[in-house]
Amino acid sequence: MTEQELPPHWWRLYENPRLDSYVEEALAANTDLRMAEANLRRASAVVQEAEAGRTVSTTLTGQGYGARTHGPQAALPGTFSYALGFDAAWSPDLAGSVRRGIEAASAQAEAAVAARDQVRVVVAAGVTRSYARICAANISLAAARRVAVIQQTTLDVAERLARGGRGTRFDVDRARAAAHAADAALPDLLAERRTALFELAALMGRPPADFPEEAETCSTIPTISRAIPVGDGAMLLRRRPDIRMAERELASATASIGVVESELYPKVSIGASAGSAASTGHLLAPSSFGFTLGPLLSWSFPNRQAVRARMAQAGADADASLARFDGAVLLALRQTETALSSYARARDRFEDLQSAAEAAGRASADAEKLQRFGRVAFLDLLTAQAAYAEAQASLSDARAALVDRQVDLFLALGGGWE
Repeated sequence: MTEQELPPHWWRLYENPRLDSYVEEALAANTDLRMAEANLRRASAVVQEAEAGRTVSTTLTGQGYGARTHGPQAALPGTFSYALGFDAAWSPDLAGSVRRGIEAASAQAEAAVAARDQVRVVVAAGVTRSYARICAANISLAAARRVAVIQQTTLDVAERLARGGRGTRFDVDRARAAAHAADAALPDLLAERRTALFELAALMGRPPADFPEEAETCSTIPTISRAIPVGDGAMLLRRRPDIRMAERELASATASIGVVESELYPKVSIGASAGSAASTGHLLAPSSFGFTLGPLLSWSFPNRQAVRARMAQAGADADASLARFDGAVLLALRQTETALSSYARARDRFEDLQSAAEAAGRASADAEKLQRFGRVAFLDLLTAQAAYAEAQASLSDARAALVDRQVDLFLALGGGWE
């Protein structure tokens, strides 16, 4: 690992074009991401609504009515009159309620951006993990099938030796048990591969049966050929979307206190109105027009106790948001340290199993040479070959686990949303 900054698209460190295409498709079509994008659009609309509080509000009214001014025997329709009005009002926001409301809405919109980014991180990690599991399952399947063939051959040889009087029933039963055990390993591996294919399809926004056909035949687990860049602690706190989301929610909660507090002060607005009212005989005559202009003062003085109660509620919400922010920071630090430790242990295990597989391969090759010259029995050769195939299967499982730990590390580092 290196302290170089984590690249925005960390999955490209695997240098696997097929994986890159799967991640890009998932980031464009994943259903959770589409929902996060919709939430972001809604939050942006709320900001626009809050900003509209700074503009002039207008009202246009119109009314027409008829009146009979004489006795019951008078003819209809009598006299018709009309009234047209236009009102405009603007608030200077002396108490800061609009300004603080815009701050709260903007912070919530930024929190929605961070929530969207968090979904991107999870989707990219899920695609990478599923693809690696598919490839590992294919390798394990190939190794398990080789083991099954070898164990069946071993059983055939044991039965032939027993029939010739050079073997025992114990040898036959042991070989038969090994053959059945090798066959029994295949269904689980097939189910594991199928499950990973369905998961990959769902992450890419497809029906489960519409998984990428080329992924089903993958036989090379993605690997990173250079040191993993992890950056530094300060960048971690700025990069993780969940921390940014918690910080923005704290900012929104703090601004909401100001919105409620503004209710303690008078509300001042400057208004103007113009209108025309007269009978139809004097429609829009100059004498029918009138207008007013002046400030409007309102103050909900009797509700001050209720306002202070709402302020206490908003303050408690802010305290809870602060606790969530602190918790998000501690969670990020814990997850990063855990991911680093788990990755180091997985890498050690992979290196040990790699050495074991190499040793098993040399033993299998030596057994084949010795058997050719009659130095070892054919059963010993089969045993060595089965051990080598099983070591390869264990190695592929370890490589897949290593990719899992790498993905956990990238998740903890919060990369993939930039």
